[in-house]
Amino acid sequence: MYRSRFRLLAGFAVLASTAFLVTKSDAKPDEVTAIAKGVWFREGDIKGHGHCNNIIIEMRDYLIVVDANFPSGARRALADARKVSSKPVKYVFDTHHHGDHAYGNAVWTEAGATTLAYKAVAEEMKRYEPKRWQEASAQREDVRGLKLATAQPPKQTFEKSPHVLDDGARRVEFHHFGWAHTRGDGFVYLPKEKILCTGDAVTNGPYNYTGDGHIGNWPDVIRGARKLGVERVLPGHGTPGGKEVLDGELAFMTELHGSVKQAIAQGKKLGDLVKMDGDKAVSTTVKLSPAVQNWVGQGLPNQVRDAYEEITQGKPHGEILGGK
Repeated sequence: MYRSRFRLLAGFAVLASTAFLVTKSDAKPDEVTAIAKGVWFREGDIKGHGHCNNIIIEMRDYLIVVDANFPSGARRALADARKVSSKPVKYVFDTHHHGDHAYGNAVWTEAGATTLAYKAVAEEMKRYEPKRWQEASAQREDVRGLKLATAQPPKQTFEKSPHVLDDGARRVEFHHFGWAHTRGDGFVYLPKEKILCTGDAVTNGPYNYTGDGHIGNWPDVIRGARKLGVERVLPGHGTPGGKEVLDGELAFMTELHGSVKQAIAQGKKLGDLVKMDGDKAVSTTVKLSPAVQNWVGQGLPNQVRDAYEEITQGKPHGEILGGK
């Protein structure tokens, strides 16, 4: 069952080369949008290639890229980084360990960058690899083409949060607020510009994979991020937005967990909430409010199932899925 759930994760990214540089906020796949001076948002082609978004941050003498992406996405992001600046990419920050955010690590290190992450990202890779890498290799040519036995972990990790890079031209903070989407969720915050890069702990749309998550703790992680003072949100999937993206993700996760918990208190079983086809959740009786519909999509039956298992088993769903 858990193997099929990972296949769902890979497929979820796939379900969820136009102008190069634009200044509007409604970016399109493979477009690069100027968000602030020296800060660019690159929307990944999730439907066509399963790519995540990338953010390019210009420092005095180098660039920071948020998320390594899949290998093919990494190559596209590297090419675009070279178009917006002649400065080298020095750091690539993995917001978490999932393939669409970290399997491109080897592409970046080969180009001379140092991959960076919160320590739990490397720990998650030890927990789940090489199994997931091998499954991705069977499905994706770009992963298979690297000819590696397993995912390359981040070369540099930090434990104390925030980890800060400040070269006098710009201050960049790397934060960890706890377990939401994964144990290692990292955020990148630019305090002067009040820009927050969220990875998949906050998305702008129906892109929430909960299999490795801690659904009950997810709202607290977002509350921690909101305390930074944020005006612009650059999510791991979906388009850029303002504080309303944080508020919407918070409301969605709160309502998801609360609705399932209430149903359990009423004596309902998993079969009452989710229709299964073998080991696949295909529909749900749980209805969420219109206020959070931006985050509701085909993944809702799986999210309801994961919330049910988390609540009834009394531990984060990532411990159930991960087995430890």
